[in-house]
Amino acid sequence: MKNPELIVMLTHHDRTVSNAYEIFSQCKDTSAKFWGFKEDGLPFDEMKKLFAFMKDCGKVTALEVVAYTEKECIEGAKMAVNCGVNILMGTTFFDSVNEICRENNLKYLPFVGKVTERPSILNGTLEEMVDEAREYISKGVYGINLLGYRYTGDATALNESFVAQVNAPVCLAGSVNSYQRLDEIKKAAAWTFTIGGAFFENKFGGTFAEQINKVCDYIRN
Repeated sequence: MKNPELIVMLTHHDRTVSNAYEIFSQCKDTSAKFWGFKEDGLPFDEMKKLFAFMKDCGKVTALEVVAYTEKECIEGAKMAVNCGVNILMGTTFFDSVNEICRENNLKYLPFVGKVTERPSILNGTLEEMVDEAREYISKGVYGINLLGYRYTGDATALNESFVAQVNAPVCLAGSVNSYQRLDEIKKAAAWTFTIGGAFFENKFGGTFAEQINKVCDYIRN
């Protein structure tokens, strides 16, 4: 089984940082293959420019959209298409959003559970979330964006059980901020996980680039 992959998110408090381009420029030669940021925080032209730069550097790109209404989620999906990203993460699931993704070969990983607020909070039961995930997968989504460490219940148990029961790629997104949580993610065998704020808060020690490489090395060893 492959180790989970880190998705570096140039975001803090669920918004893209203003100097995202500069940070990526400094960190583009690190071990991280997957890079992304949120739909909020940068002007659209800057978003397109940064995603193009990431792709020129051979990175897999992801836009994570923190939106809950159908109108906002459709706008986020269209933004992802226009930015030419590989993956759309987040949004409440809507058939309309799924159709945009399918028509444009965009890998769609919607939220499951009851997701509210910003930064996001996750509520719901494991059973409800697994049932939701299976329904969305039957409709052709690529995988699921699980806000495991934003869960109001037992996050570790949720992550492990959810990944075990869902037959599709799962990204554990949000609040991954310690080596203990990296151990839990490896044990759960998620497809990917995101880190954004923890790098800005220096939770893994060192420069932004050094922290990325530390996490990548830790996950692979």
